[in-house]
Amino acid sequence: MTTTTLTDRYIDAAMRTVPEAQRPDLAAELRGSIDDQIDARIAGGEDPAAAERAVLLSLGDPEVLAAQYTDRPLQLIGPRYFLDWWRLLKLLLAIVLPCAAFGVALAQTLSGASFGELVGSVVVTLIQVTVNLGFWTVLVFAIVERTVQRRADMGLGEWSLDRLPEARPRGAGFGDMVGQLVFLVLGVGLVLWDLAIGFVPSERGLSFFDPGLWPTWFAGLVILAVAEAVLTIVVYLVGRWTPALAVANLVLNAAFVAAAVWLLTQGRLLNAEFFPTVIGEGGDDVAGILAVIFGFGIVAIAAWDTVDAFLKARRGRGGAMLGR
Repeated sequence: MTTTTLTDRYIDAAMRTVPEAQRPDLAAELRGSIDDQIDARIAGGEDPAAAERAVLLSLGDPEVLAAQYTDRPLQLIGPRYFLDWWRLLKLLLAIVLPCAAFGVALAQTLSGASFGELVGSVVVTLIQVTVNLGFWTVLVFAIVERTVQRRADMGLGEWSLDRLPEARPRGAGFGDMVGQLVFLVLGVGLVLWDLAIGFVPSERGLSFFDPGLWPTWFAGLVILAVAEAVLTIVVYLVGRWTPALAVANLVLNAAFVAAAVWLLTQGRLLNAEFFPTVIGEGGDDVAGILAVIFGFGIVAIAAWDTVDAFLKARRGRGGAMLGR
């Protein structure tokens, strides 16, 4: 019966994950290295058995050692491609998730689903999309990690100063303020024009929005627009978005969305006579579909504006700290 030593067992364990063609040479090289280290310890006065155990313990896990010998990665995505994968995944999540949520919510609403069914469908879809995006991007980059040796072969050049991104805007410039103020004035002006005159030349006085919005709800719109204008000017004067200003923006957006969605659900935001008059037959169906799309659009724009303000506030804090 052949007796195997700890060294024999260690080498056998290490060679299990090494390609067959490389095993003889690597096994001989590893054995020679182990023997040399053991002999050095024995020469220093250590017991042979203790010396052998100490050398093998210092080498660590045999599979890890074998991976180092064969230059085989022990991670799905290593540092060479990790940041490329992470940037791509964040980009896909930022684009695909909102689109998927919006599409499913719109489809469920148009099909007459209850609020609970709508929320459940959106949540399940977001989970499924997130898992699939994570799985497939990891799989692709894991394959690339093991098959593509040079980043240039993937069209991914080495990092250089030319790849530094431009500084991200904080939304506090003079142009940002003027653009926002012009947008607010145009918005209020268009609503006023619609309620007073209308945009259909052949049907003068036919408004897109419900005439019942005048004057109470229109006055509320003007108040919100003025508050938004004041907030925009304050952001410019402060020089950046702050968490407090982002919260104020959230409150204004929430007030606008709550009022608009409530009016939509009550059938008091859009003029019920607009599409039947302009289109004729089928106008009621178009009005119903457009009301749903209009509501989702209002919520989506407000949500984007709110998140954008908080992101700029976060970047603004980082910029303020760097400027100290």
